[in-house]
Amino acid sequence: MRSLDEKREFAKRLKQALKLGPKKIETPSELAAQFDLLGKPVTAQGAQKWLTGTAMPTPDKIAVLAKWLNVSEKWLRYGSTDEAQPPRRAVTMREPHQPSAAEWTFLERLRRMPEARRKLVEDLVEQLSLDAEIWKRS
Repeated sequence: MRSLDEKREFAKRLKQALKLGPKKIETPSELAAQFDLLGKPVTAQGAQKWLTGTAMPTPDKIAVLAKWLNVSEKWLRYGSTDEAQPPRRAVTMREPHQPSAAEWTFLERLRRMPEARRKLVEDLVEQLSLDAEIWKRS
């Protein structure tokens, strides 16, 4: 039996993949309807449990979800992948690295924001900088 933490982490990954997926899915009913079109029936209540982290789909349904959302099945299920990390581009920095005037201005503006807005910026940066390892390679 899977722990509640595993189910919650799966729900986070599923929501993340749905945000970037082929169709805008906002409700469990929409997820269930789209999933039914893929040939694997699920109820809206079942989809709700996936999205709230109270249940996980069976491995065959995870495989269908991963293919539909164009993500690694292993990432969707476990949060990891066995694919090799892409080579990182070497970044040359001045020693010691000094932020540019624009970077200082950005940091100052970020620090003056209320906590809720800083969190939004952090979430946006996280979404925009997703590691390539979680997305299937063509």
